Amino acid sequence: MNEVVFMTQEGLNNLKAELKDIIEVKKPENALRIKTARDLGDVSENAEYSIAREEQTMLDIRVSELDSLLKRAKVVKGGQEGEISIGRKVKVHVEGEDEEFHIVGEPEADPLANKISHESPLGSLLVGKKVGDTFELQIPTGKLTYKIIEIK
Repeated sequence: MNEVVFMTQEGLNNLKAELKDIIEVKKPENALRIKTARDLGDVSENAEYSIAREEQTMLDIRVSELDSLLKRAKVVKGGQEGEISIGRKVKVHVEGEDEEFHIVGEPEADPLANKISHESPLGSLLVGKKVGDTFELQIPTGKLTYKIIEIK
């Protein structure tokens, strides 16, 4: 799994901040919870200890994931002017409404915040398009027709 992971500078900064927070804040807090629970006595029937150990495992897994992502990360700086690429915001017209999306790398995708991955079905269709282009997206209930209105 050595493939490059494309992302925006903002996404890279967020991953670095998350890693720093885990290492400098969450892991020390967790270590203190483990010590406190261990000091209560028998750990074999100590729910606090078990929960803290599970949290420690989850934090270790996330640190490993973030390390891997950061080693493979490549920041994309918006591509060609006037063309949709990672890092660009795009306004589209679909089904009588205007919507705006921010095209981002897979690790930073957040559909609820309108941040869509360049690898998603919609994102992959948007990449490379220019203002005025139209395209269709097949969804389970039919087809949606998108028109590119603006690229930022």
